[in-house]
Amino acid sequence: MLQGRAILVTGAARGLGAEIARSLAEKGADLVLADIAVEEGRAVAGQLGARFLPVDLGDPGSIAALGERLTGDGRCLHGLVNNGAIATGIGGISFDEIEIESWDRVMRVNVRGTWLMTRAVAPLLKLSGSGRIVNVASDTALWGAPKLMSYVASKGAVMSMTRSLARELGPDRIGVTAVAPGILTTESTGYVPEARHRLYAEGRAVPGPQGPDEITEVVAFLLSTGALTLTGQVLPVNNGFVFN
Repeated sequence: MLQGRAILVTGAARGLGAEIARSLAEKGADLVLADIAVEEGRAVAGQLGARFLPVDLGDPGSIAALGERLTGDGRCLHGLVNNGAIATGIGGISFDEIEIESWDRVMRVNVRGTWLMTRAVAPLLKLSGSGRIVNVASDTALWGAPKLMSYVASKGAVMSMTRSLARELGPDRIGVTAVAPGILTTESTGYVPEARHRLYAEGRAVPGPQGPDEITEVVAFLLSTGALTLTGQVLPVNNGFVFN
């Protein structure tokens, strides 16, 4: 499905990002992995025969440098998965208890980082003639999860950007979509209270936990040449916890 397609995955050192990378590698993609966690990211890249580039999504200079390195390769890019985001340690408090710096940091990484990464590699996606961008949002922005407002707001912004980017990049035949998972069973969600895991498991139309493999197959399709007609769509891939 993805044989020979060059794809960049951010936040690929662990959790869903690493699982997305593994799935894309199995399908023949030529991968570039990016993350702020250098050692973990290089380990995943080594396992998959992929290239690793360090990036700090909160630092515009770091993102620009990554784009310049890819441009310097003289190759096009067929896909971008904007998966990198901050989630750990920002929940469990009400909206009036959020510290301003914490709010700003979430917006810098989750919203501005997604925009700047897209801007940095858009010229390479245009060169391919069949570029695809998949933004990883969250279904928390669809049902309004409480005591997680900065994250919910950031992922709502990612959904809105997806629709706007789809219109701006559509003339270049670049498809832009978003997936909105619920809570997944990965090492990255160990901090989530058991009550929230139980809420999802019991509230899904298909009851039970959801593994990352149920997301990765959707992401892989959205990166394929056959997915252009879905551009601008936000897909709540959560086994029916939220319908869009």
